[in-house]
Amino acid sequence: MGLDPITARTLAHLYLNALRFDFRCPTLQRLVEQLAETARQPLDCYTRALYAFALLGQSRPEGLAVMDEVLAEAGQHTKTLHVLLHGLWLGQDLDQGAERLLALSSRPALATGSDPIVLFRVAGALRRLGRYDEGLGAIDRAIDWLPPGDTSVHADLVRERSLLCTARDLHQHRPPTRTSSGVPS
Repeated sequence: MGLDPITARTLAHLYLNALRFDFRCPTLQRLVEQLAETARQPLDCYTRALYAFALLGQSRPEGLAVMDEVLAEAGQHTKTLHVLLHGLWLGQDLDQGAERLLALSSRPALATGSDPIVLFRVAGALRRLGRYDEGLGAIDRAIDWLPPGDTSVHADLVRERSLLCTARDLHQHRPPTRTSSGVPS
């Protein structure tokens, strides 16, 4: 007995999201590729976003093309945009990944300024770009937007704040590099 399409898609979304939050990108990638092979119709936009996440999370450049295809269809669907933002955040070695993350976070659905997860991801991108003070501002706003007593992501935000402070301090106290002639640059 087969499931109706809506139930089947819902169950797939739930399972694929569980893999997403466990950072099991290769497994998520394989499962979506298997779904694509056996599906009688094209995969929905959200499932393709999860596929993009899996590729982006592995810093695979083809994930950027999948992301662009999803963005063309997703409009301002917040949950889909969050999946892509998550993939860009995880994919530390993507070409212009931090810049792409900042561009995606400026879409109206995400640019509310009150979403602690968006602000957290923006802070990480700003750290990667060496924009430490802006990153600290973003992470402090993220912490302020958490409801009182909400510890679900507080540790992640505090950890990002520590990374920003450490990176800033290391950058500010880095001894000047010397050229081959011995002159500081």
